[in-house]
Amino acid sequence: MLLRIEGLEAGYGEIQVLWDIHLKIDRGETVSLLGSNGAGKSTLIWTITGLLKPQRGEIYFEDIALSPLSTDRIVKKGICQIPEGRRLFAGLSVRENLMMGAFSRGDKEETNRDLDWIFDLFPALAERKSQLGGTLSGGEQQMCAIGRGLMSRPQLLLIDELSLGLAPVIVDELVKTLEVIKKRGTTIFLVEQDVHLALEHTQRGYVLETGRIVLSGSSRELLNNPHVKAAYLGM
Repeated sequence: MLLRIEGLEAGYGEIQVLWDIHLKIDRGETVSLLGSNGAGKSTLIWTITGLLKPQRGEIYFEDIALSPLSTDRIVKKGICQIPEGRRLFAGLSVRENLMMGAFSRGDKEETNRDLDWIFDLFPALAERKSQLGGTLSGGEQQMCAIGRGLMSRPQLLLIDELSLGLAPVIVDELVKTLEVIKKRGTTIFLVEQDVHLALEHTQRGYVLETGRIVLSGSSRELLNNPHVKAAYLGM
């Protein structure tokens, strides 16, 4: 098992957001975390990456407890987050933004090979590698954010709101890219408000409501679940 969460509770000061979270992700899976805005999805991601420390419970990555580790050490262990809203360095070029993802690596030749792979994966970025990140379109910024994350060579890629603010044609293109990334050996945890999109392109899913996991199962089971249909799919 790659990631295991047991009895996790987290929040901000006296405000508790997550309650008794149990979740697991096996190596090579694509797993979704579903829920409406404010359900606690980003809080869970921030806790996994060490930006927020648990109040109770523990997160294990390859059976190593993550709570004692700093965020940079968690990245070095093989976990990388693609944040909601992309958060590129607007004044840096596309190439410089991508290279920021490799800040902890010392293997120059392999890093350059990975950069070439990112440009093959996202030809639009290759065409704009000298362009400032802040001048890219929303879709190009998401490509750059994903590419930056991949430059750290993660075992587990956490993607927070892949489709947010993007045209459907761009989202379709990004989803196809995720399939390529998965085939290369990266495990993907997709955090999404677009429930149909997430369940169509993952193997399993968890539904988070008001800070608690209320449903879990295969993506097919969740797509056919009456509560999911009524609450998230308008059926």
